[in-house]
Amino acid sequence: MVALVLAGVLATGALALAGGYAFDEAVREIVLPLKHEDIIRQQAEDKDLDAALIAAVIYEESRFEDRTSPAGARGIMQITPETARFIARKSGGSAFVLGDLATPQVNIAYGSWYLRYMTALYDGDETLAVAAYNAGETNVDRWVAAAGGIDEFDPETDIPFPETRDYVRDVAEKRELYRERYERELGL
Repeated sequence: MVALVLAGVLATGALALAGGYAFDEAVREIVLPLKHEDIIRQQAEDKDLDAALIAAVIYEESRFEDRTSPAGARGIMQITPETARFIARKSGGSAFVLGDLATPQVNIAYGSWYLRYMTALYDGDETLAVAAYNAGETNVDRWVAAAGGIDEFDPETDIPFPETRDYVRDVAEKRELYRERYERELGL
């Protein structure tokens, strides 16, 4: 059994040496995938957002896989029907139908619009915007008020939901990884 495991490790190492760049790229795509980078770049530019932030939110929401959550959130940026209707009203999406959320162009455009909206709502504080993307504006408003305002807010101590605390931390970590590993692809 040990010989079999050792042979597998050696074979993987040999493939890595032989394949070099191709192997590294394959591993990168498995560990930290990136899809629709052209749409992400375009939406980042249109909405004045960091493309790495959009990619990190997509990663945390769906790992770049189109899905519908048990709560009804749809697409790779996991937008609920209620939020999508709000975005459509505010952004002039008069021809919008819920099925459009399965389209990466629409889903990323709406998710990016919502990130920009939340960032503006919280005076440019992207941490609060990310928290609101996950837990909702009402919760974040309550947490900010309890903390004594935006300037006093500490995500590690003032977010009472462990899931949202982890989400905010994970988005920040993935954002840095996307900046490092996909600089060219994201136009950074």
